[in-house]
Amino acid sequence: MNETVLILADFVPSKTKNPQTISFQEIDLQKLFKQSEIDKVPKTYLYINKDFETVFQNLKNKIKIIKAAGGLVKNGDGDYLFIYRLGKWDLPKGKVEDNEKMREAAVREVEEECGIKINYLGKKITTSYHTYFLRNGEFVLKATNWYEMGVNKVPKLIPQTAEDITKAEWRHVDQFEDIRANTYPIIENILKKAK
Repeated sequence: MNETVLILADFVPSKTKNPQTISFQEIDLQKLFKQSEIDKVPKTYLYINKDFETVFQNLKNKIKIIKAAGGLVKNGDGDYLFIYRLGKWDLPKGKVEDNEKMREAAVREVEEECGIKINYLGKKITTSYHTYFLRNGEFVLKATNWYEMGVNKVPKLIPQTAEDITKAEWRHVDQFEDIRANTYPIIENILKKAK
């Protein structure tokens, strides 16, 4: 939600800075999203409930879900793949086609967006969620499965400009600072898995 984060948990996370606690009645994703657009300042909303998983499932039942998949890709030199899209650093990902498996979609999307061939598909890292409006005005929740991936050597990258990707680069872990300064909270969380 425009870099605003909603945390559903059964405890107060220790590393959460100044969360705004909300009640069950306030968990309306579309209203929170619209408020985040008005405020322009990213916030962290916190909802605490012993049964947060059921609460999350109920939220998902009220909104259209778009399934997507992507990868945290490491090359033969140990560098990681990043794309620059719409003014932010990101990881390659995209929508899952009808009758396509998540893992297949993840590989296809990375290969299409960066012009490379994936040689290794590893374990699932996590599932992330973010909200946005489609061009037709429909409010949706995108659920993205992220996978570890690898390529042999250091292939040349070809950004898919048709998808608004203006750059694709390999970066070593010690070169993540400027990426972290201009990316989404979801991506920052995934980067913690990079070694």
